[in-house]
Amino acid sequence: MKLEISLRRKLTAARSAYTLVEIMIVVSLIGLLLAIAIPFFVKSRESAQLNSIIGNLRIIENAKDQWALQNQKGTGDTTDWPLLSDYIKGGTVKPATSETYTISPIGTSAYATCTVRLGTYAPSDPILSQ
Repeated sequence: MKLEISLRRKLTAARSAYTLVEIMIVVSLIGLLLAIAIPFFVKSRESAQLNSIIGNLRIIENAKDQWALQNQKGTGDTTDWPLLSDYIKGGTVKPATSETYTISPIGTSAYATCTVRLGTYAPSDPILSQ
């Protein structure tokens, strides 16, 4: 009787393991899900970085307008970062990637250039606030 119970336990223990085919199916399903999900994560990251750059450009434009009004400057007058830092919260904008901001004269839009591709913008293309 004890031998029979012991033999049954060994047989069920041997059958309870996963086969190689089952493991391969699970691994391939995980790989398929990752192949679908990763491009969406990359796209959402690029979109967030681009939105951050556009937001920074709007902050710069607002600071330029405030500076021009308070100092009675008009279209074509130039400004720079030290003069605008009083009109920007924290004194500067926080970069999203490795972009550089160019402050244009009053009346023209500031723009940013980035070293990586973001959305439809190629590296070194000017990014304007919309």
